[in-house]
Amino acid sequence: MKQPLILLFLLFGYTLTQAQNVRFTTDGVIEFEKKTNMYALIKKSINKDNSSYMQTAFDAYKKNQPQFKISKSTLAFSKDRTLFTPIKEEISRGFFGDDPTSSQNNTIFTDLAKSSFIAQKNVYEEIYLVKDSTRKINWKITEETREIAGYECRRANAIVLDSVYVVAFYTDKIPVSGGPESFRGLPGMILGVALPHENVSWFATSIKDRPVTEAELKAPAKGKQMNNKGLMETIQSALKNWGDYAQVALKAFSL
Repeated sequence: MKQPLILLFLLFGYTLTQAQNVRFTTDGVIEFEKKTNMYALIKKSINKDNSSYMQTAFDAYKKNQPQFKISKSTLAFSKDRTLFTPIKEEISRGFFGDDPTSSQNNTIFTDLAKSSFIAQKNVYEEIYLVKDSTRKINWKITEETREIAGYECRRANAIVLDSVYVVAFYTDKIPVSGGPESFRGLPGMILGVALPHENVSWFATSIKDRPVTEAELKAPAKGKQMNNKGLMETIQSALKNWGDYAQVALKAFSL
């Protein structure tokens, strides 16, 4: 009888030691890869009113461009602050080169403790500096898990902007409630986001566990200042004669 008890205590001690050795990362830099299915995006924009020229442009695009556009970004984080920064890329000047869904338009500083953000948004030829409260997302956490960049992550689902379905994967081993772009609000860092119906996703490719300097968390300061409501009204006014494309663009600049 003594031997099983000894084994049980040894097993309990080993488990406790392992739990004590788990490192929770509170400072570091995450590299993200944004993937946009350009073929799907362009195909959805073709209708009976524009098919005469859009289909020709789409066929030409498929001959010269890959199906998926890949963009990169970083997320610096330290306890209750994050800074999401797109990595500058060569801008495509082709027919679909300025599509706002596939572009990286936002540099976003988030103060998680104050539930506020400062975002520098590039909207075509204008730069805006948006200061406002962070978006509240009503996440539903599931039991599904997957590994991302070496971290086990749990899936959560939500609806944002009234109709955009979001799938996110977060890890509680990074106890910072942040994520790429404006996605946040889960009990750990979001390392993966997919918008299945919008044909776009962001997934972490590497995570550097290291101290982050104040310079790496410096909020953007350039741009015409306004709140989020003011920006949406400005974009709506500018695109009022752009038909269905206006709603697509507005959604892309709102994420």
